[in-house]
Amino acid sequence: MDAVRVALLREVLAGTEWPGAARRFAGSLRSSVVSHGGGLLLVGTREYEPWHLAAHLVDEAAWSGRPELSPTLVRHRARPGDPAHLAVGLGRIESAGRGATLLMVAPSRPDEGLLERVHDARRAGATVLSLDGGATELLGLAHETLTVPPDAGVDLDTVQHLVSAATGENCLPPTPRGPLTFRDRLTRLADRLTAPPPGRW
Repeated sequence: MDAVRVALLREVLAGTEWPGAARRFAGSLRSSVVSHGGGLLLVGTREYEPWHLAAHLVDEAAWSGRPELSPTLVRHRARPGDPAHLAVGLGRIESAGRGATLLMVAPSRPDEGLLERVHDARRAGATVLSLDGGATELLGLAHETLTVPPDAGVDLDTVQHLVSAATGENCLPPTPRGPLTFRDRLTRLADRLTAPPPGRW
């Protein structure tokens, strides 16, 4: 999802908790990965693999100049013949320890095997974050949780777009010197295009 569409999405959801909640969660993700520097693992459930979130995080990592935000997608059914970026199986979680960040995306309750692996990774020192649909098992397991319940008025895919866009944002105040980057110019254009007309408040 490009910057203009994200800006429009944020405008539609203005007045709800979701833009702010997504930014807070993205801030936790960003600070966890940056401060520990042990890599970002992204895993879904057996029924749901977060392909789109992985792709958006790769884009945000490139655009923001923060390669540490580019995740390793951990798959439930990875096969030896798969391309390298698609061949990482659940065993990778077992080797995650101090310095690693594990982001779970779980629209429904994860199976026991995945929960056990994540629990072991947390005990070994990994930071666990959960973007989920309300599975109670994740509340005590994740260090940080963003839950999108069925009656939220938005779906988990929409919140993933908000989170991925916010993850690549620079939270520091803009510096007065130096040329604007392409992303800065695009963001300013999106803000102008989506701003309400004067006098319509």
